[in-house]
Amino acid sequence: MALLLRSRLEAHRTRTVERATLQLQALVDQMPTADSALPERLRFLHALPLPSKWELERELAQRFLALGVVKSALAIFERLEMWEEAVRCWQATEQREQARTVVRDLLEGRRAEAAAVLERGRATAVRHQAALDAAREAKLWCLLGELEPDRAREHFERAWAASGETSGRAMRSLGGYFFARDEFAGAARCLRRAVAINPLLSRSWFILGCACMREEDWEGAREAFARCVKLDDQDAESWNNLASVYLRMDRVPGRITEIDEDGEQPPPEAGRTTAVPFENKTLAFRALKQGLKAHYENWRMWQNYALVALDVGELTEACRALGRVVEERAAKVGAECVDVDVLDRLVDAATREDADQLQRRVEDLFVRVLLPRVSAPRVFRARARFLAAQGLLAEALEAHLAAYRAGTAAQIELGETDVERWREGVREVEDVVGVLVNFGPRVEGSKWRLQARSIVRTFMGRTKDFEDEPEWAQLVEQLEDLKKE
Repeated sequence: MALLLRSRLEAHRTRTVERATLQLQALVDQMPTADSALPERLRFLHALPLPSKWELERELAQRFLALGVVKSALAIFERLEMWEEAVRCWQATEQREQARTVVRDLLEGRRAEAAAVLERGRATAVRHQAALDAAREAKLWCLLGELEPDRAREHFERAWAASGETSGRAMRSLGGYFFARDEFAGAARCLRRAVAINPLLSRSWFILGCACMREEDWEGAREAFARCVKLDDQDAESWNNLASVYLRMDRVPGRITEIDEDGEQPPPEAGRTTAVPFENKTLAFRALKQGLKAHYENWRMWQNYALVALDVGELTEACRALGRVVEERAAKVGAECVDVDVLDRLVDAATREDADQLQRRVEDLFVRVLLPRVSAPRVFRARARFLAAQGLLAEALEAHLAAYRAGTAAQIELGETDVERWREGVREVEDVVGVLVNFGPRVEGSKWRLQARSIVRTFMGRTKDFEDEPEWAQLVEQLEDLKKE
């Protein structure tokens, strides 16, 4: 008995699950059958509540199936006449025809499950026995629907009818059938019936929430995902979806303030949008925060968390979230992992008065996370703005120069033919020269004029093929101005 308890305790650990299975198999093999007389065995009936041999064999077969040892599990299920589990094994081994034959035999009465035979042998009420038979028939029709995809809907509906509209499995299967075919209204209708029958199955609530989202039924989606996280508070995906639903609920009309790409204000009818109430943003922020506790490595959730945190004014949390995204993705995608818009907003907030705590967090973000991993012009420029606001002009000037070295102008080589890339480089040269002219005189010991002339000359020397372009004259004029000074 002690070995059985130990094997059950170790069955849920990755390192010991195989040992626990072998221990259970040893128990089954060593269980005495005829070496003791019946009176002797009955003496210890109440002292040792050891399960029967076939119960241990069933548990062993289920362990085998969980480990992927399908053939060994199938042999035990066939011997015990546990046909539903045997059908799952045949499905796993691609023996669908054998599985269909067995299911149809069970439906037509040519075979019977051992559990069904035992139930019929007990003294139970006729009404209760009829309910059990209806539930068993509905289960078999669901199995047949999974085995025959072409007639799946027909079999699932037959299961629902056979159960007297009480089979939660039939509605779950039918809801999954509709969802897989993008019939989300039908999926939601079936899954609502399923969760009304079995309200403790979180997977049904999750698919129901997804179907409601596709139908833009935000209240229904909110209820479904809320039930998911109540059943399992470690379900990070449900927390994330719940936050997404909050950001789409109860929107109120608003106005777009951005201008279009041509620099013109959009017409009034094109400027209509919707604004999310602040209360919903706060709820979304809390949902994402809870979900990240269960899925700390999910960079997409961290990215969403950063955006929502900015909207609700949790700037230190937004700073932490941006750092987590960079830590998770910088090695794979480089500078693309940085949301520079979020970074710019954090820097703008940190440069205001009474933002000492945020300044420390932004400084840590730059020094510990961004600069060791990312080399991007906009990151260096944001760093320069942050330093300049604190009066550290020498460090800000170095950051601007680092942004120039990481930009297009410094990477253009002799023989470049892309005129648009060259024009972008001209703008970068003009920007960095302007920074040197503004900051250089205020930095003690800075050779800013020499640096500016060197930058312009080097760029012009590498791009002589563009002398006929109008922007070339601007470079010449800029160089002459630097010489005069």
